[in-house]
Amino acid sequence: MNLSLDGYLSGPRGELDWHFGIWSEEMSEKLLEQLDQTDTIILGRLTYEAMAKYWTVKPLEESFPRQQLAIADKMNHHTKIVFSKTIKESLWYPSVFVTGDLREEISLLKQQKGKDMILYGSGSLASTLILSGIVDEYQLWIHPIILGSGKPIFNNPGRQIDLKLKDSVRFASGVVTNYYTLIK
Repeated sequence: MNLSLDGYLSGPRGELDWHFGIWSEEMSEKLLEQLDQTDTIILGRLTYEAMAKYWTVKPLEESFPRQQLAIADKMNHHTKIVFSKTIKESLWYPSVFVTGDLREEISLLKQQKGKDMILYGSGSLASTLILSGIVDEYQLWIHPIILGSGKPIFNNPGRQIDLKLKDSVRFASGVVTNYYTLIK
């Protein structure tokens, strides 16, 4: 999850431009490592629609950075689990649409064989998963910017969640990725 220093995953209107400008090849390599450890991407409707438009078309453009092709391949071939009650057709194969109870559905997915799952964007979905206590690890890419307002990732009033720092990676851009596990 890409976050501003003050804890926002996007600007007030969903803006993400603040993190594209400092994205680097070094960060792409780390993202590819993360994608190698996963085979399933969890998404909400808005993030799914935005990512589907990007990852299914952009890699075909001549100007698309060649070093990003491995990431595009993973994004396009991983199974996408989409929590939405309104999407009727797949924009991005392979996609599975889920309308059931979030905690129950994720618990069932965690019991299946395969690699890890990762959640991208999807602020409301992330907040619900955080509150449910079902998140095993937090991978937070903290960007050196203060947005001042936006869509927060941690929207859990009155609930303390204790985490333990597992690892931290610093990039030349000033972005720091922190890996946390839940203290139970």
